[in-house]
Amino acid sequence: MKTIKLGSVLIVFLFFTIGFSHAVDIDSVQSFQLMDYLLSLSGPSAPEIIEDGDKTLVIFTASSTLRRVGIAFADEGFSKVHWFRQLLVSRDPLEILPEEKKPAKHRDSGIHFYVHQIPEGVLEIEYRLIINGLWTTDPANLYTRRDPASGVSVSVLSIPPGKPVPNPLKGPPGSLSFVFDGPPGETVTVAGSFNSWDPFMYELKEGPAGTYSINIPLPPGRYEYVFFHRGQRFADPHNSRRVFSKDGNIASVIVIE
Repeated sequence: MKTIKLGSVLIVFLFFTIGFSHAVDIDSVQSFQLMDYLLSLSGPSAPEIIEDGDKTLVIFTASSTLRRVGIAFADEGFSKVHWFRQLLVSRDPLEILPEEKKPAKHRDSGIHFYVHQIPEGVLEIEYRLIINGLWTTDPANLYTRRDPASGVSVSVLSIPPGKPVPNPLKGPPGSLSFVFDGPPGETVTVAGSFNSWDPFMYELKEGPAGTYSINIPLPPGRYEYVFFHRGQRFADPHNSRRVFSKDGNIASVIVIE
């Protein structure tokens, strides 16, 4: 569970205010990498590229003082506007005044954001923003070019080649190679039917920063497993085969032939 300190430790919620009003409990969001990034933002910044499991995401941000912000992409012919959403965080109880009869549960983080998934193989995207009703290039991105067809300037973002998708079966024969992506400097373990679900026996080693891995020799068979990180269970985001384990939790499944 992701927490931040706002005078005291509080559970953090995301609250999306454009298009609909809906609070999302952080515990219900499987993409902890994305939540970690969003909740670490102290203000708007240049577009940021993050790896979220087997997906490459770009996070666009803008100041929440702007009335409305949207983004359109060249590969869609700039014909569709994707609207940014507002990020609100829970208020510190010490901020709530006694005279507030119905105190607001959230406060403005100062950020509007939009999350864009990059299709596989794409190494560059061109886009434009619409800010308070006016089309413009991204003021947070210095890289622009003039579109030869329309003559208008567009923002350009280069996308680095994606990392190879880990496969537990790509290790030495008769073994499973587990890989977990997360924040650097953390403790990550793996457990499953091969060790009676002991969450402490196998600790993954970090290297490079934010990438944790371990190779476990195992005989042929069918195995269920999960990762443990910050006291929470996570199915393998790189493995689409999943089942519910005996205790009712979801687990990943792999077979060694």
